Amino acid sequence: MDQATISSHIAAAHDVIARLRAEVGKAVIGQEAIVDRLVIALLIRGHVLLEGVPGLAKTLLARTLAGAIDASFHRIQFTPDLLPADITGTLIFDPAGRAFTPRQGPIFANLVLADEINRAPAKVQSALLEAMQERQVTIGDTSYRLPEPFIVIATQNPIEHEGTYALPEAQVDRFVMKLRVGYPTQDEELRMLGIYLDPTAQQIGIQRILRIVEIEQIAHLVASVHVDERISRYIIQLVSATRNPANFKLSSLVPHIEFGASPRATLALAHVAKGYAFIQGRPYVIPEDVKAIAPDVLRHRLVLSYEAAAEQVTADAIVEQVLGAVAVP
Repeated sequence: MDQATISSHIAAAHDVIARLRAEVGKAVIGQEAIVDRLVIALLIRGHVLLEGVPGLAKTLLARTLAGAIDASFHRIQFTPDLLPADITGTLIFDPAGRAFTPRQGPIFANLVLADEINRAPAKVQSALLEAMQERQVTIGDTSYRLPEPFIVIATQNPIEHEGTYALPEAQVDRFVMKLRVGYPTQDEELRMLGIYLDPTAQQIGIQRILRIVEIEQIAHLVASVHVDERISRYIIQLVSATRNPANFKLSSLVPHIEFGASPRATLALAHVAKGYAFIQGRPYVIPEDVKAIAPDVLRHRLVLSYEAAAEQVTADAIVEQVLGAVAVP
């Protein structure tokens, strides 16, 4: 397929994605950037971690996105007493057949909302990690493939620490993006209140915009978005600057970074940048695409030192300095 054909297909698919974003926007006021990134995650089959205080529509975002696509959706409320079998499934004894038969758990869905993921203990996180990375689940002695696409949208509350567990770094790295959900503006909140107070608005339903087969087709188009070699080198330099900041005249960051981003971050930057270029209607990636999504891809992959915590230096601030120091091609 030549570049002109790809461009025309992307333009047509861009209109469909615009309708999907608009449909989600019917129920979720504001948060356009978050919606865009969730759509990107859907198209590149990447898992997303949503972080924000209670009441910011994190659960509504995931549920509405699932309602706008023809895909199965399950919500799992994570609690400290949750067991791996509660999410993966278990073997049930059948007295008639005198045999154990598998009963699949709620993880078997296209879109899984892992609500308050940091409340689950280590064994549950381990089972979820297998599902996220291998896209399969082991029940008894047998492994079962998860449906395609399979995406985990996890939420966590940053202000509550009682009864929570820190997510393992290996699992955090599996999330292609970590999104910070902020407060709406006053105008957005006024619109939200107007919908809530209008009895007719409660009847508005979310229409299905995309079928599974269409998601697969659009995902192939996203994969065909062109990444120039200069953009690839730019991405590698950004990640390298988090590992060796002194080489990029960022010596002040050396005591603040314990470990920089892994090669998985390099791949994630490229994949998400392609998705971002796609929803902008372009068949190629430009440096501004990489800069726009870099904080979302890198913020959870930097392991900061105790000195950074003492000086209240955040991962976002470090990424901002890295973006300012690395030359744009």
